[in-house]
Amino acid sequence: MDDKKTNETPHEIPKGNDSLKKLIKKTFSLTKDVASHEEIQYRLLSNGTVTGTNMLVMICAIVIASVGLNTGSTAVIIGAMLISPIMSTILASAFCTITADYLRVRRYLLGLAMQIVISVGASTIFFLISPVKEPTAELIARTSPSFFDVLIATFGGLAGIIGQTRAEKANNIIPGVAIATALMPPLCTCGYSIANANWRMLAGASYLFLINAYFIFLSAAIILAVLRIPKVRDLTEAQWRRMRHIIIITTGIIIIPSIIFITQLATAG
Repeated sequence: MDDKKTNETPHEIPKGNDSLKKLIKKTFSLTKDVASHEEIQYRLLSNGTVTGTNMLVMICAIVIASVGLNTGSTAVIIGAMLISPIMSTILASAFCTITADYLRVRRYLLGLAMQIVISVGASTIFFLISPVKEPTAELIARTSPSFFDVLIATFGGLAGIIGQTRAEKANNIIPGVAIATALMPPLCTCGYSIANANWRMLAGASYLFLINAYFIFLSAAIILAVLRIPKVRDLTEAQWRRMRHIIIITTGIIIIPSIIFITQLATAG
């Protein structure tokens, strides 16, 4: 009897382990319910295209956000973040980068730059006109980015691109990501800083926007690479290695100040 039990045990354990591995793999699989590559391309590129309508919506969002920051109204700021189309342009840029479609990368990055310039310009005009000159708590909160903001942008970007690449598009994810990552308020704060010649505040708000935009871009690019989105052109191993090195160096340069800031904050506390 003892010999029989000894012989059965080694065969039962692997079965259990295999089942558990399959269950974990199935539970966390990114490819199980993924949309077709054509559908993913259509969603990301069409949503991220900068048009006249897109720019008008952007201006509306930036003015609403500026009013919310100027009056300290969190609800108004959230509304502006839901309206803003800027995150879609970042996701489109990530898609074009991973597919090595450099012509479109330049186009979408130019569109993103136009969105940033128009947003900061519109908010600067608003704050020049506004009779309220003292910075509210909402404005000040956008001037001291830390490593926590890196985490929020990274996981927000992951959630956003995963939702956009599902066969059944998760429409509730993007609004949540827009609120969590908060791309609009830092741009409005930049406008306030320029209007009031507060250059230290401008530096902090600009850095916060850079963190949010870059790590949303990076997270989206990673997921799209995992999904093996087809490339527009074939790159050599040396070219891919060079791209990876650029990404690693850029990530380090952007992330180091946030780590320093949170370390100083913890030491001061």
